[in-house]
Amino acid sequence: MRIGDAAAAAGTTPRALRFYEQRGLLTPPPRTAAGQREYGPGEVNRVRIIRELLALGLTVEDVRRCADRLNLLDGDTLPAYGGEGCPRTTGVALRRLEVLDAEIERLVRLRDGLAGRLGVPSRTEPAPPR
Repeated sequence: MRIGDAAAAAGTTPRALRFYEQRGLLTPPPRTAAGQREYGPGEVNRVRIIRELLALGLTVEDVRRCADRLNLLDGDTLPAYGGEGCPRTTGVALRRLEVLDAEIERLVRLRDGLAGRLGVPSRTEPAPPR
């Protein structure tokens, strides 16, 4: 299928597919005699995985580091990150979790500080009776 059809099937845009290719997340697909990209179901699945990983908080660079392990065997599910096939991926994902946890802690402190200024209970304090 052509780039527009592949992008629609993966829930993204042709521009995103070209970006993923440029950043090393997606292997350049074969081209037709006219020079147009030809995508198959495997590439569409890979783009779905890339999009899901990005939505889960990984960065493009995180996904690029484990791009060689994003091939699926069973079709529509993400690979098992803790499995034997993805030892380095687990490190990438664990580092991202640490960054997300630190950001959540920072945001909770920020929220509690603002709540204290406004006299609103923090998220950890029980709400006053009404």
